[in-house]
Amino acid sequence: MNGRTGIAILAAIITVACKEKEKEEHEAAPTVSAQTIVVTTQAFTETFGAIGSVVPRAGHQAVLSAPAPGRVGQVLVATGQTVKQGQPLVELDQAPFEATLEAAQAAYTAAERANARQQRLANEGIVPRKDAEAAAAEMARTRAEVSAAQRAAQLSVIRSPISGVVTRMTATLGASVDAAQPLVEIADPTSLDILLNATPADAGRVRPGAKVRLNTGTTSSGEPLGVGTVVDIGAMIDSTLRGVAIRVQAPSTRRPVKIGETIFGEVAVALRPAAIVIPNEALVPEGETFKVFVVDAEGIAHAREVKLGGKNDAGTEIIEGLTAGERIVTQGAYAVSDSAKVQPMNAVPSKTGDDKVKKDLPPSKEKP
Repeated sequence: MNGRTGIAILAAIITVACKEKEKEEHEAAPTVSAQTIVVTTQAFTETFGAIGSVVPRAGHQAVLSAPAPGRVGQVLVATGQTVKQGQPLVELDQAPFEATLEAAQAAYTAAERANARQQRLANEGIVPRKDAEAAAAEMARTRAEVSAAQRAAQLSVIRSPISGVVTRMTATLGASVDAAQPLVEIADPTSLDILLNATPADAGRVRPGAKVRLNTGTTSSGEPLGVGTVVDIGAMIDSTLRGVAIRVQAPSTRRPVKIGETIFGEVAVALRPAAIVIPNEALVPEGETFKVFVVDAEGIAHAREVKLGGKNDAGTEIIEGLTAGERIVTQGAYAVSDSAKVQPMNAVPSKTGDDKVKKDLPPSKEKP
């Protein structure tokens, strides 16, 4: 046996030994059950979630105040009550307004008589013309006071300027109120907006006209209401909520929404027609990064770090680390370790007894 032959035999022995070792490692690797899918490209809409509430639309609400200092004489409606345009809501104690009006009318009557007398005397040359002019000015002043007193008396009965719902009532029977103190708020329940609170970063990605999927409550699992449209993005940060207001209009929802109702909105910010999207449960966090388990042709799982793009309820976009056609672990990924053998949950072993499995088989039809 020459040297070349010996080297060839040695190489063959090493190759066999390596294959045997690999076979032993594969046989020794743990087997776990998990669901798998083949990665494909699909249309992906990037969204972000924001919580908000239903508010009256600008121009369709009214804040009504006391016209002058006084005392609440009657409270005629309650919060939540439906009212019509012109309906009385709160009546202040009428005695002070009536007394002021009577005094103004008496002063005007006296000024009117004085003016008539001064004009006659001035025409006769008995008094200077300036006295007649002063009397005329006094009569005009008292006439203005009568008009103001009449207006105050009318406003002392606070009436609704629009048809709507009482959203706030601060008037208390017998309580003293100051001039311009807000007492009642009215809103038109047929003209409402949804005001979402977004972070400055998210708000910067939104454009008017963007679509918003709406659900009740604080998560996307609430009652579906339909789709709205962004009509305005706030230009400043709300000092209380520390966010930016995004105003959404939804002309038709599955049911009428109520003022003050909490709404969760998924705002669409980007659409990519051919993206790699995987189920959210396929992602396994590892420090500040994420990984997925890619299953090879022999059913062995390999951990691979991926870079994430956008995310929504349907899945997460992968912008680096995966290609279409690769098989990954979805449900059960947290139980998988690197080099583990994956037994698909929806597969059955082949009749040959080897490690290959048949996936998505139709149910067998047995003869009775």
